[in-house]
Amino acid sequence: MSDVIYVSKETLEQMKIDLHHMKTVERPAASKAIAEAREKGDLRENAEYDAAKEAQGMLEAKIKKFESDLAIARILDADAIDTSKVSILTKVTVTNIKTKKSVTYQIVSEKEADLKSGKISVGSPIGQGLLGKKKGEVAEVQAPAGVIQFKIESISA
Repeated sequence: MSDVIYVSKETLEQMKIDLHHMKTVERPAASKAIAEAREKGDLRENAEYDAAKEAQGMLEAKIKKFESDLAIARILDADAIDTSKVSILTKVTVTNIKTKKSVTYQIVSEKEADLKSGKISVGSPIGQGLLGKKKGEVAEVQAPAGVIQFKIESISA
């Protein structure tokens, strides 16, 4: 597990909102579901009660994970990003040398990764392969289909 999670200010705020929702809405709902299932009789043969307890346990684990992530989260300031090389929060345009296709990715934390919006995790194979590279360099990325070579076309904030 990483010692620090780097996130944007927006992501940190969303994490706080999600945690608050889990604690104030989902946790009471889980307790209510357990109480309702308990009223239905013998707990040894009550599948509804078992399911409600399991759902509550998973919710509590999720809350604990969010709390620990928030404790180690650090905000990255987009204005202070060094664009001389690929780093977290930079946008990088790369060309696949084999297919000649260009694509732009933003390198983000695991929490913010969303391939559909062009945001890839710093911990992903492509993210790892691009980190530290400069414009004009070729990054070799180990993928399940083999090594893919990407030429760094541009880096921006």
